[in-house]
Amino acid sequence: MNKILRYFASLCIIFFSTHSYSENPPKLHMVLENGVVEIETYTKVAPQTVKRVVELAKNGFYDGLTFHRVISGFMAQGGDPNGNGTGGSGKNLKAEFNEIKHTRGVVSMARANDPDSADSQFFICYDDLPFLDGKYTVWGKVVSGMNLIDRIPEGRGQNGQVLSNPTKIITIKVK
Repeated sequence: MNKILRYFASLCIIFFSTHSYSENPPKLHMVLENGVVEIETYTKVAPQTVKRVVELAKNGFYDGLTFHRVISGFMAQGGDPNGNGTGGSGKNLKAEFNEIKHTRGVVSMARANDPDSADSQFFICYDDLPFLDGKYTVWGKVVSGMNLIDRIPEGRGQNGQVLSNPTKIITIKVK
């Protein structure tokens, strides 16, 4: 009888923890020097990506990192510990391409040529970018504070690289 009760309790814990996570997906509060950017996450279409980004945020991985690549009318990219587009957390993610369109405010994973090479870097779209649809994992959207993203100075280096005074992510809090 005890085995049955333990099994039932385990199933309940799994069901309710999964259910509440999908019903109430985590929100991220990205704190910049001039305010807070709130990002809703899309756990239903990119569950492993959201899980990893949340894990990195909770561990303080993004604290102090910068937006190292910023192209006006295109996107602002951050999440690289090297600050130049070459680094990551050391754990590649399997692509979770989905039907969500790359529209203004959408947050998507940056990657190299290999579809399964996304790690910790992400980008926020400044405009509608249909040529990216189905090629990058969309995992969230800015729901408030997009005006702060709009104020990030454009990069002047090759391919939008920010050469001096990059905008810092003070921290990302999970709500």
